[in-house]
Amino acid sequence: MKIICIGRNYSEHAKEMSSPLPTEPIFFLKPDTALIKDNQPFYYPEFSKEIHHEVELVLKINKAGKNIQTQFANKYYDEIGIGIDFTARDLQEECKKKGLPWEKAKAFDGAAPIGKFLNKKQFVDQQNINFHLTINGNKVQKGNTKDLLFSFDTIVSYISKYFMLKTGDLIYTGTPEGVGPVKIGDRLEAYIENEKFLDFEIK
Repeated sequence: MKIICIGRNYSEHAKEMSSPLPTEPIFFLKPDTALIKDNQPFYYPEFSKEIHHEVELVLKINKAGKNIQTQFANKYYDEIGIGIDFTARDLQEECKKKGLPWEKAKAFDGAAPIGKFLNKKQFVDQQNINFHLTINGNKVQKGNTKDLLFSFDTIVSYISKYFMLKTGDLIYTGTPEGVGPVKIGDRLEAYIENEKFLDFEIK
């Protein structure tokens, strides 16, 4: 099982990161050791002093596929959930300045908390899904899939050109604006529409 994360898929987030808008999907990988399930806590790592939250809708792949055409991509995922793409922003900036890969800033253990999933049929319109993140009860990020630069189906098709998608793979589809730091003692709650899908603490 692999975790595939899409970068800069909301224009306002790209702007807040002072990054150019992509002309095709940008993606990177996290190992399965990055997953945190069942609302278990996230333990703040000693190697970073600036861990940022990035809330994202997540697709769960339901069958193997390679070189999937966009018009058939919706047949390769049947569940949508929500997760956090934690980023060690200080390490990421250091790597960027040196022109180095930045997996250590994105793919460390625990960097991908994941919540529960819903069958996609429960969403009336996949291009109009609201989601948000609160920290200690305060809303810090909110997004809607109508603002995606690259749709779910486009992402699935694009990734499958380079990697065979397999059952159980997870695709984090990008974060909206509002990313920021977390600290020990924070409680993070992630919602799709008005239903809570993820609820955990930083320790």
